[in-house]
Amino acid sequence: MIRAAFLACAAVLALAGCGDPAQIATGVKTDTAPFQGTGKPFVSGGWKAGDRNSWEQQLKTRTQNGQNDYAKVN
Repeated sequence: MIRAAFLACAAVLALAGCGDPAQIATGVKTDTAPFQGTGKPFVSGGWKAGDRNSWEQQLKTRTQNGQNDYAKVN
């Protein structure tokens, strides 16, 4: 009797982990273009919200400067 209860309990515990739902990563969903801005005051100096040309210029500048901390340390 105790053995059957132990086996039943072990089976329930073994199958308990199978009920976890799948976790699917979803990207950021937005209905506006990135260069439109977020409406927050924390922006880079040369960029103006809504100006696509200044947005692209900022991306080029960031790429050229390289945002790698290890390069700045050396």
